[in-house]
Amino acid sequence: MSDVIPADNVLNLEKSKQFFSQLQHAVATETLQKLVLSKYQGQLALKQVQIRPLLLKQQWQLSFTYKYQTNDITKNYKPDAALAEIVKLLGNDFFAAHLFTTAAESQITISKKGKCLYQHKLLSQSSSQPKYLLEDREKLNAADKVVNTAHNREKHRYLSLQQPFLQALGVTDSQQKLIPAMSKKWKQINKFIEIFSTAVQDAGLAERKQLHIADFGSGKAYLTFAMHDYVTNNLMADVQVTGVELRQGLVDLCNDTAKQLQLAGIQFEQGDVKHFKAKGINVMIALHACDTATDYALHMGIATGAEMIMCSPCCHKQIRPQIQLPPVLAPMLQHGIHLGQEAEMVTDSLRALLLEAHGYQTKVFEFISLEHTSKNKMILAIKRKQAKDPSQVLVQIAAIKQFYGIEQHCLEQLLAV
Repeated sequence: MSDVIPADNVLNLEKSKQFFSQLQHAVATETLQKLVLSKYQGQLALKQVQIRPLLLKQQWQLSFTYKYQTNDITKNYKPDAALAEIVKLLGNDFFAAHLFTTAAESQITISKKGKCLYQHKLLSQSSSQPKYLLEDREKLNAADKVVNTAHNREKHRYLSLQQPFLQALGVTDSQQKLIPAMSKKWKQINKFIEIFSTAVQDAGLAERKQLHIADFGSGKAYLTFAMHDYVTNNLMADVQVTGVELRQGLVDLCNDTAKQLQLAGIQFEQGDVKHFKAKGINVMIALHACDTATDYALHMGIATGAEMIMCSPCCHKQIRPQIQLPPVLAPMLQHGIHLGQEAEMVTDSLRALLLEAHGYQTKVFEFISLEHTSKNKMILAIKRKQAKDPSQVLVQIAAIKQFYGIEQHCLEQLLAV
């Protein structure tokens, strides 16, 4: 098999040579399980390429699935041709790759300046045989050839435990091992970044040259540092992340941590969402903003023209006392717990509709709670590329308010000013 390490493009760096050596070895020994090319910067509506081994007529090949926004295209390559195709794509159209083999996991990310970040780790348990996609299953002894490594390989994470900020925040120890008491926090951080990364792609922010993210109520800033780490290592953007926290002690702690780690593009300021003067924010984050603080956060995101808003509402005190029970619902809502759930649903439904009326496409869904409580709802809003007539949505809002006898809704009042 010929040498696949590129000679003349952006990948002619020592770290890229290590990655391509791992890739070439995985192909030569048929131990490659999956390769994902991401961070696409080309001209097509292509999101990523997923590459898996395929046994076609008893010949080991690699199956490429080119994932476009509206469809997928699959092509099969023999090993040498597959490696040549990967070399052509990585560093020219794609700027990140994640390689899984039966024994290890390798990842490379290339910045807009050509700097390579390379990570490689051995798996604690591994299989000595590759996992195949079988086309002629009846011609092979599947029990011998197909190896299920689902329990042998660590679940894919969007962040690495080797990142220094995790040790600084007490998630990992001095050997960069996960501290058992922080296992839930580690899972929550990754779940949030999973949602965040998908939303960034959907909002069209992955190709931006500059990106400003504001995190209100940042606390100890687990997520603030995680977003900075993810964007810095996976996107082409020159990122500025601002954490806003009311408690000055936490602001000082987080700024000291960023300084000690020599991180550029992240800072923390003292303030709250009601009074902070936002300007030029692309992504607005506010998790567990209590009661109407969520409305102030959503209003700030809309007012500053943020392309992406992520809010996790907490408490719904404004709407509950206003609700006038329709006779048909009175038997159900006479119970306090049901009335609270109804008030929560009405409040967040109105918030989502108001976002829709002001040019956003919204989703309301459940995600892992970051505070170990049942308050784990997420409102995700992505700004539409084209304006939409809000009249129908405004009629729906008025109808809901009339049905429940609601006179005031904080976000609606803020938007009317």
